[in-house]
Amino acid sequence: MSNPTIISCALTGAGDTVSKSPAVPVTPTQIADQAIDAAKAGAAVVHIHVRDPVTGAPSVKFELYADVVERIRASSTDVVINLTSGPGSLYAADGLLLQPAPGINPPMTAQQRLDHILKLKPEICSLDVATLNFGRIAMVNLVNDLEVMGRTISDAGIKPEIEVFDLGHIRLAKHLLDTGVLRAPAFFQFCLGIYWGAPAQSDVLQLMRGMLPPGALWSAFGIAHDQFKIAAAACELGGHVRVGLEDNLYIAKGRLASSNAELVEEAARLVTRHGSRPASPSEVRKLLLGI
Repeated sequence: MSNPTIISCALTGAGDTVSKSPAVPVTPTQIADQAIDAAKAGAAVVHIHVRDPVTGAPSVKFELYADVVERIRASSTDVVINLTSGPGSLYAADGLLLQPAPGINPPMTAQQRLDHILKLKPEICSLDVATLNFGRIAMVNLVNDLEVMGRTISDAGIKPEIEVFDLGHIRLAKHLLDTGVLRAPAFFQFCLGIYWGAPAQSDVLQLMRGMLPPGALWSAFGIAHDQFKIAAAACELGGHVRVGLEDNLYIAKGRLASSNAELVEEAARLVTRHGSRPASPSEVRKLLLGI
């Protein structure tokens, strides 16, 4: 590849991973410190969720997001910040009704899901263009909500990272682009291996790439043991990569990663082996934001 490869690092997520690995950052200080270390290791973008500093449970408190973002911005790194807009979309079934999923942030309106983003003004935020069975719970993103969120994000000058978990999600994203809700050039993140979305396979990745609109940029990740397999396949197909403790806790079979930075270092070696190099934050701004 002639162009550099963007390495994104998803730092902590909202899953029940704190009890499974001591490396998963919980407090704002831990999340920010791991973001800075990941940037030094080669990540040009850091994707941020926040957690309750005491319990480790997922949180949506604005002051936690603000603390993390302020610490990163005050550091010497110029890493690109990508805030999540995902919380508030997960449900569980109770008879004929959808109820808040246990242990997960309660349902939120489209505007509530963007509140921290509009206040903190990151350069990128995620946008899950997806409704699917997410294991035994459901992730629900209705078209009306996506239209509100997409227009609001775009009008605020923030680049949406369009997260898609299956082929139909790409079709919906293209509709949002065609109708002016989202603006080209688009940036897609292929999320593979999540129950019950698209499997983490190179042929699936190639098919998804072939469905993209002209001029779109894309990245991909696989969860758990598929993380580096999908990173390698993305490099071979000319895409960008995402790694991090949100998606995978292990650096090798049976060995927990010590930090997000360790996963990024491995991704940087993989990118180099495929004839590219990790993109710098300034190169990401040029590629994704045109600045």
